Amino acid sequence: MSKERVEAVRGVYAEWGKGNFQAGVDLYDPLALLVQGSGFPESGTYIGIEGIAEYMRTFLEAWTKVTIEADELLDAGDSVVASVIQRGIGQGSGASTEFRYFHVWSFRGPRVIRLENFRERAEALQAAGLSE
Repeated sequence: MSKERVEAVRGVYAEWGKGNFQAGVDLYDPLALLVQGSGFPESGTYIGIEGIAEYMRTFLEAWTKVTIEADELLDAGDSVVASVIQRGIGQGSGASTEFRYFHVWSFRGPRVIRLENFRERAEALQAAGLSE
């Protein structure tokens, strides 16, 4: 099952890399949590598919173009750790940005029950039960 989870997450990033942020919604449990860690804009917890959708609408409004791609995926059993690169062009400023951080996708069966952002690799690995 964990290989399938990694491939599912890989597919989501393939689409997010094209700017298609509708991708992956079918993986979420109806009560999934999105946890934006401290140090991220709009930090906090967003509950359920509608809560995540609301966050994404707000997030996407800030950009004329934005992509999120994974440059590494690690199988952590019930979780997948992704090293990601977010690139965008700011809506108001027109400035290009590149931001590296980490996602931990936590699964129960085939469904994502939690997606959490981390600034540091060690924190993401620890959250997934791994170490450096």
